[in-house]
Amino acid sequence: MKAVIQRVLSASVSVNNEPVSAIGTGVCLFLGIEETDTEADALWLAHKVATLRIFEDDAGKMNRSVTDIGGAVLVVSQFTLLADCDTGRRPSFTKAGNPDVANRLYLFFSKALKDLQIPVKNGIFGADMLVRIENNGPATFILQSPRKQ
Repeated sequence: MKAVIQRVLSASVSVNNEPVSAIGTGVCLFLGIEETDTEADALWLAHKVATLRIFEDDAGKMNRSVTDIGGAVLVVSQFTLLADCDTGRRPSFTKAGNPDVANRLYLFFSKALKDLQIPVKNGIFGADMLVRIENNGPATFILQSPRKQ
C-alpha cells in the first residue's frame, strides 16, 4: 500500500463537474493498493497517517499530527502510484490490486481512519476525478507499508 499525502488548507474532488467531497485544513491522501496488500497494511497506514507529525506547532516545528490539529483527510484512490516506469515508455500497472479487492481495502482504510476519530471524506473509487488542492507548505510525503519497502 502506498500513499502520497499532502498537507492542505483545503482539498476537493469533483466527478463530471459535480462536487463529490471537500475538506478544509488537513491531509489530501492519494492511495495506491497493490495486489498483495492486506487489512493489516491498511491499519498500519491509517495509524501512521493519524499520528505523523507534519503540522507546525507554535514554534514553527513539525510537531503536530492531523489528529492534534483536528484536521480531516480526503482519501482519493490512485492506482497510478503503483506504476512501474523502469522499462519502456508506457507505465506498467501489474502491481496494482484487483479493482474489487482494492475497493474493499480502500473503504477499509477510510473506516480505519474514522475509527481513529478523524473526519474522512472520499473520492469515488475508479472514477476520473478532478482534485483541487491548496497545498500548505508545500508539504508532501510518501508512505509505504513497511513490508513493501
